[in-house]
Amino acid sequence: MMFSKRNNFASAPPITVRTDAPDGLRFAVIQNAYDCGPSYSQIRSVVCRVLLTAPDPNNWSEVPNIRDEVLYDIRQCVWYKVYDVAETLLSFIEGTYGYDAAVQYAEAMNAFFIEAGIGWQFTPNEGIVFRGDETFQVATAEAAKTLQGSGRKNASSEIEEAIRDISRRPDPDITGAISHSMAAVECVAQDVLGSKDTLGKIVGNLNLPKPLDEAVSKLYGFASQHGRHVSEQSRPAPEDAELLVQVSCAICTYLSKRNP
Repeated sequence: MMFSKRNNFASAPPITVRTDAPDGLRFAVIQNAYDCGPSYSQIRSVVCRVLLTAPDPNNWSEVPNIRDEVLYDIRQCVWYKVYDVAETLLSFIEGTYGYDAAVQYAEAMNAFFIEAGIGWQFTPNEGIVFRGDETFQVATAEAAKTLQGSGRKNASSEIEEAIRDISRRPDPDITGAISHSMAAVECVAQDVLGSKDTLGKIVGNLNLPKPLDEAVSKLYGFASQHGRHVSEQSRPAPEDAELLVQVSCAICTYLSKRNP
């Protein structure tokens, strides 16, 4: 164990990278995979399959030839393919070297994502998905736990879809994330009231404290406008979707805890 881990020294810089793959990340994808068992020849096979590039038949020695070839290929590819390579390497490692090796790779990559301020993370069964700031992570994790615990699977699925939409590469599905996150709130509200009406019609019956009732109503209006009736002049930003997903998770958690 390295010095920083032995002494629990860690930092969490602000997220500054989403639609990019810095050189450090490109190196980490390969080096962390190599540390988990695969040879450079095996890593090259994965990289070539994802990038649809042919391996150089003149490179036969592991170091430095094949290693340098792999590093060159991943340095040259478009940014989002780097994440595809990482996901495919994780699957290969798990299938060839076992679950523990796969966990080691995912944890090493997640640690790098945090240290480098990269807004992505490996999650179980989902691959690489959107990573927000600490409040976003807490809100989404708490919502998933609470909704599952209260048996509200439809609302939980809507939150999962919202996160999946905001995680799409190279371009996030902003309207989908907004629509699904507010659909989660609507599912919980309908379940609480035993109603099939839209959230806009029933929000006043939830007995929410003021001005939270007005805030939820306005959020529903925003989602209706930007999640369903998008136009070139009113296209929301990724930050808008991130905020709405986070707030929707908090509202779902609040309603579920108040109405278990």
